[in-house]
Amino acid sequence: MTKTRSQKAAPLPLDSIIAGDCVEAMNALPENSIDLIFADPPYNLQLRGDLHRPDNSRVDAVDDHWDQFASFQAYDQFTREWLAAARRVLKPDGAIWVIGSYHNIFRVGASLQDMGYWILNDVVWRKSNPMPNFRGKRFTNAHETMIWASKSEGAKYTFNYEALKALNEGVQMRSDWVIPICNGGERLKDANGDKAHPTQKPEALLHRVLVGATNPGDVVLDPFFGTGTTGAVAKMLGRHFIGIEREEAYRKVAAERLRHVRKYDREALQVSTSKRAEPRVPFGQLVERGMLRPGEELFSMNGRHKAKVRADGTLIGEDVKGSIHQVGAHLEGAPSCNGWTYWCFRRDGKTVPIDLLRQQIRSEMI
Repeated sequence: MTKTRSQKAAPLPLDSIIAGDCVEAMNALPENSIDLIFADPPYNLQLRGDLHRPDNSRVDAVDDHWDQFASFQAYDQFTREWLAAARRVLKPDGAIWVIGSYHNIFRVGASLQDMGYWILNDVVWRKSNPMPNFRGKRFTNAHETMIWASKSEGAKYTFNYEALKALNEGVQMRSDWVIPICNGGERLKDANGDKAHPTQKPEALLHRVLVGATNPGDVVLDPFFGTGTTGAVAKMLGRHFIGIEREEAYRKVAAERLRHVRKYDREALQVSTSKRAEPRVPFGQLVERGMLRPGEELFSMNGRHKAKVRADGTLIGEDVKGSIHQVGAHLEGAPSCNGWTYWCFRRDGKTVPIDLLRQQIRSEMI
């Protein structure tokens, strides 16, 4: 019987720009290998002729060949093909962000759902400095929409809730983000002084996405890499990136841009986490390690109750015994109690919360 040698999966081309068609390039990547995809596909703007300002100057609108499709059906076919390739490379707990305008985002959203993705949120990027509607026949188009989706219904995904809350001055992050469009020194120019790319996204937008939906070391794929905003922010934040771009001019600008990007130091890359994400420390470990002794008394923070520590990490009070949570709840006549914040002990005449001992153990786990 002849044995066939299994082929090893090709390594991921981390921190590089792949030249070529995004579908072909994604299909060449290993299956289930990407943590997050940020996609900024052509919007299919369907522009008809030049756009002029009131002073008759011409607007540098998006009329590039890569944004032109023969019909909605052709655009839908293109969308399904790249979304299928993207879904194949996403890890089971990976996620995708797709940005678009009213021209295309609803069609993309329908395709996402048809193909088994599970939409988590739509996020409105409200531009604080949008381009006005020069003809005065419509509302000023002041926002774009991002769809955030997991690979399938019920799939796990990364969401750094506390980090986003910290970015928003301690308030829960909403799904409407006010961020200016890319301009000033951040706007990349070509050799002629013109925009290097007509739809360059601001780094602030990608910073929020990557801080909120990835962790350091994750692999972020951008199948429409353009001038490399996703790669630049990923590199700064200690994430790996893979960019795919078929236009040589954009690849050159992106490569030069990335050459000057430096990663933040390790300490600066740490973000706020929820209490649930911290390592679990049983109260019994404090007793095992001699931080608290069997027979030592604990006192409620409100000063009304006390209980004695037992050798197995339980407490015993006047008419109750059990865990630090159970005893605290019983003494307060409450349905539940967080024993870590309820109990304290005394050292050298000072009252010390037992949670300080838990934090000491957690610091040793990092």
